Amino acid sequence: MNNTELNALLNLIQSSPDSANLTASVLQLVADSAALKAVKNKVQPADLTDKKFIKFTKQEIEDMPESIKQFITINGKVLPCTELRGMYQIRYNRDGFHINVASKSQKELKQKFLDKLREQEKAMQSKTPLIKDFSVEWLKIIKPITKEGTYNGYVSTWRAHIIPAFGHLHLDELTRNDIQNYIFLLTEEGKNRTAKKVKQQLGASYKIACNDYNLKNPLLKVVLPRYKIDKGEAFTYAEERKIVDFCIANSHLKAVPAILLLLYTGMRSGELKTIQYVQGKHDYIDCITEKTRQGLPDVHRQIPISPMLRKVMPYIDFEKAKTVHYRYIDNVFKMIFPKRRLHELRYTFISRCKECRCSLELVMLWSGHTEDKEVESSKVNRGYTTYSDDFYFNEIELVNYEF
Repeated sequence: MNNTELNALLNLIQSSPDSANLTASVLQLVADSAALKAVKNKVQPADLTDKKFIKFTKQEIEDMPESIKQFITINGKVLPCTELRGMYQIRYNRDGFHINVASKSQKELKQKFLDKLREQEKAMQSKTPLIKDFSVEWLKIIKPITKEGTYNGYVSTWRAHIIPAFGHLHLDELTRNDIQNYIFLLTEEGKNRTAKKVKQQLGASYKIACNDYNLKNPLLKVVLPRYKIDKGEAFTYAEERKIVDFCIANSHLKAVPAILLLLYTGMRSGELKTIQYVQGKHDYIDCITEKTRQGLPDVHRQIPISPMLRKVMPYIDFEKAKTVHYRYIDNVFKMIFPKRRLHELRYTFISRCKECRCSLELVMLWSGHTEDKEVESSKVNRGYTTYSDDFYFNEIELVNYEF
């Protein structure tokens, strides 16, 4: 029935007493007839109004997974998409793919579909997780056995370097060449320590990954370019004088007590937060040695008060030294020597003790060193030696000099 015939029939019905019901019935029959015709032609009514089609080139279809390639070919090398208020959308959920993309441009829509297709195909082909996902598992494994500061350093390296460089790859996709090129890039930028951290942490994580997923370790032949390690050196007597003068002149700064303690105890900066000042027959500073592994008992060491430390005690507030942040200490120290490092204060203390002829074994104990190449069989000697308190604490009296 065409539109002319339908209008004539409706005009005729208007003269009937039951025109409203008859009109509704006729219109329903017309709708049913149109729907039946659409089904016979294998086309849904909705397809006639809101469906568009994205066309693919022969090469684009050739690069698709076989299951999708067959679907596209059957549909005449096109993929249906919907249009709503100027936005085109493709929803493809079959054969393990779940793609939902939208764009105002059909060209951009097609590219988004192809990108998602490649991404999901790669994920389906690989049986290993992405490196960025595996990093979460690895960090979770090592956290209980790693000190907080060390762990935070690992997290920082992964977030700043490893994940941006390799996080998008699956574990089995990372190659020795990928890693080596990135190591070279870092070293060319002068980031030698960062390159070393990246290699060490990737190596540690891949030891687990290779065992879990039966992979070949891509780190096996990665090399670190040789470079000179800048360990620093002890300050001269004149430089030591400059540090002390600065601290006295700026005693209001919260970092001053910390700087003086680092200079005249040889502590590591991370040990400051554990200090206790003990007074008695022998005055000393008790601290917890930083270089003990997580899970092992804390190792306390007692650092005697030297004559040099005694001279600056009026400027030392132990509570301030315990609570001041490392970054603030470092910033204040850079006001004195912009190109030197805080750790060189430790070198200075150890050097002065040796220059003053203190027992090398005691210098090691005061500074928290496990061994010293200058002291033969030092571990064995200390294992069979018990020093008297008088010898241990009085030896520090030798550390008395002018500058």
